[in-house]
Amino acid sequence: MFKRLIRTTNNLKLKHKLLISYVLVVMIPVLIVGLAVTSYFRQQALDNAIGQTIINVDKIKSQTATMLRVPTDISNLLMFNADLKEIVNKRYKSVVELTSAYLAYKDFQEYRRLYREIAGIRFYSTNPTLINNLEFIPVDKQTEESYWYQQALKTTSIGWFYIPDKEDNPVHKLSLVRKVPFAEYRTEGVLMIVINQDELNGLLRQEQFETMITDEQGYVVAAKNTELVGKTLDELDFGVDLQSQAKGTIEGDFRGEPSNIVIDELGPGSSMNSLKVISVFATKNIVKDANTVSLIGMIFIILVLVIALLFVYIISFLTSNRLLRLSKHLNKLALGDLNVTSRIDGNDEIGQLSRQFNYMVKSINELMTQVVEATEQNNQLEIAQKEIKLKMMASQINPHFLFNALESIRMKAHIKGEAEIANIVRLLGKLMRKSLEIGSGKTTFRAELEMVRSYLEIQKFRYGDRLAFQIHIDPEVEKMYIPPLIIQPLVENAIVHGLENKEGTVRVHISIRLVENIVQIRVDDNGAGITPERLAEVMQFICGPEEQEKSRIGMRNVHQRLTLTYGEPYGLQIKSVYGEGTEVSFTLPAGGDQHV
Repeated sequence: MFKRLIRTTNNLKLKHKLLISYVLVVMIPVLIVGLAVTSYFRQQALDNAIGQTIINVDKIKSQTATMLRVPTDISNLLMFNADLKEIVNKRYKSVVELTSAYLAYKDFQEYRRLYREIAGIRFYSTNPTLINNLEFIPVDKQTEESYWYQQALKTTSIGWFYIPDKEDNPVHKLSLVRKVPFAEYRTEGVLMIVINQDELNGLLRQEQFETMITDEQGYVVAAKNTELVGKTLDELDFGVDLQSQAKGTIEGDFRGEPSNIVIDELGPGSSMNSLKVISVFATKNIVKDANTVSLIGMIFIILVLVIALLFVYIISFLTSNRLLRLSKHLNKLALGDLNVTSRIDGNDEIGQLSRQFNYMVKSINELMTQVVEATEQNNQLEIAQKEIKLKMMASQINPHFLFNALESIRMKAHIKGEAEIANIVRLLGKLMRKSLEIGSGKTTFRAELEMVRSYLEIQKFRYGDRLAFQIHIDPEVEKMYIPPLIIQPLVENAIVHGLENKEGTVRVHISIRLVENIVQIRVDDNGAGITPERLAEVMQFICGPEEQEKSRIGMRNVHQRLTLTYGEPYGLQIKSVYGEGTEVSFTLPAGGDQHV
């Protein structure tokens, strides 16, 4: 599938690729981003409106709870009011006696006068001697069968109900209903405190959105729009069952328009039921400004994209036309016409290609000849350099070393006649034999180190306690191959220059380790060291083109053979601290039976 797509893309003309790329990379993403931004702003507007509505609902809850605390506190006082207990439980013998009792009891009137939140207070009693005076009301059959009365008798907790029962003086307001038991009389009554509708509606009057308070039966007990008071949620037809909805935000319809509805519950203290605060706002009114801005933005974006598309088409047409002319010239060149000339104006990349094409046609024959000759010369030079360097290295063991070693052996044998002389002679013979057998072109680390060890043993024989050495090699490196006589010249250099101006023992340490598929070779000593200036001269000589310093020719030879064999990164690295010692190191790529 992917290969087919690539093949199809490659078969398209350049101007078509540019147009398709513009549509895919610019137009579609910009439109998607534009739609996403529009959606984001729209959602932000909704979220802000919902957030503000939630804040308003919380404020209404707090204000309503504060307002309803007044009748709650009054009901708590009346629960233990001795005068109330006496008047509703006494059996009156005449209307005159009852009227006198009614006139003497002023608490209900005082509460109405003191608290504007209270519209009225009524007490329903089963005392048959009472007469309805709109404050004390005998319980009749209709009252007994009413929902609010039956709920009140179940508990002494406070209940909040919207009471639409049509009595002599009908109550159509939110009312506190509470059972008041009289244990000593074994009787009970129901207290009703009616909330002032104007005060309750006043809490909602300043709200930005349509807000209402409902009881547990779905009656609207207060609303910003007072025409809604007394209606049920089913009559308002929100498109969802708000009565069964828990606290939260939902989507619905209000007056035929999609709306967002915020619902919260209000449960005044010690209440057996709760009220709901519902706030509704039409979605279109909230997102209207965001939609207008988004529409203008989208029109502007589309207009800019269309203009840009026109420019892209013009540029792609001009570009493809010039490339087509250059392609025709290339076809002539491919057919062998070396006299073709491209005449494409302009200083852009295509114009530069045209001029470079003309230069290429002019010099192509010369370049082909030069490439062939240069390749042959480089191959011959590399082969000759490797052979010359290898032979030179084989002949560069210091002859004075051989003479001095033999003289030392003779003197040792003459003075002591010890058996170690035989071992030194054996090592010397082994060293000379290895030096003469280097023409094979490669050797293992193990063989190279055997030669180095023989060399070090002979030098230790010469210098005694002035020389100490240590050799470490990782076992997995021993059978790997390297060019011969790579390490020995570095050891020789460490001994010869380390003993100069150095009193005491010179310690030479040889370390060969395999670290992450790289062989690290290090030869260090604690000799006299090299000054920074001298170190710079040595590095310049080793890396330079001319062999001018005989004493360093071995190291230069090693450096050049390493770089010729493995490349520039694998040459010698020298670190030295004057008076403390010198470290010579290099790295090689790990290998098997080939060079490392």
